[in-house]
Amino acid sequence: MPETGDVAPDFTAPLANGDIDSFTLSDRLADEAPIVLAFFPGAFTGVCTTEMCTFQDRLSAFNDVDATVYGVSVDSPFSLNEFRDQNDLEFGLLSDFEKEIIDDYDIRMDFDDLGVHGVAKRSVFVINGDGEITYSWVTDDPGVEPEYAEVEDAVADAS
Repeated sequence: MPETGDVAPDFTAPLANGDIDSFTLSDRLADEAPIVLAFFPGAFTGVCTTEMCTFQDRLSAFNDVDATVYGVSVDSPFSLNEFRDQNDLEFGLLSDFEKEIIDDYDIRMDFDDLGVHGVAKRSVFVINGDGEITYSWVTDDPGVEPEYAEVEDAVADAS
């Protein structure tokens, strides 16, 4: 699992931003860093909706330091666009439908009791303009949300 100080694994994924565009992390660093990658297990679920809506509610703090927030899940880009619309999210959501990103970041988890396999652990990575991870937080408990103020501080430090 990549940690603070490591180079963030690069990836290309569909970006749900109202349309569906292509997103490559390394191509976005120069203009959008620091970048916050907020991984969540699944759209339209309770804690995940709360988390993404909390990022939306706090988006001005990230915008104030020219940071860019992206949610990331294994949902399809079509589902993610609907999730964005229903929750009035102004930031993009990345679709890891092929589950390559969660494998590269080593944050794949299963809900065996539900028969759900291969979703993202709830986690947050802050990446600076050099592609270095300056903050990482990962939980094995999908019911736990990140400390949002801590993420904001990490982003401010990376600016």
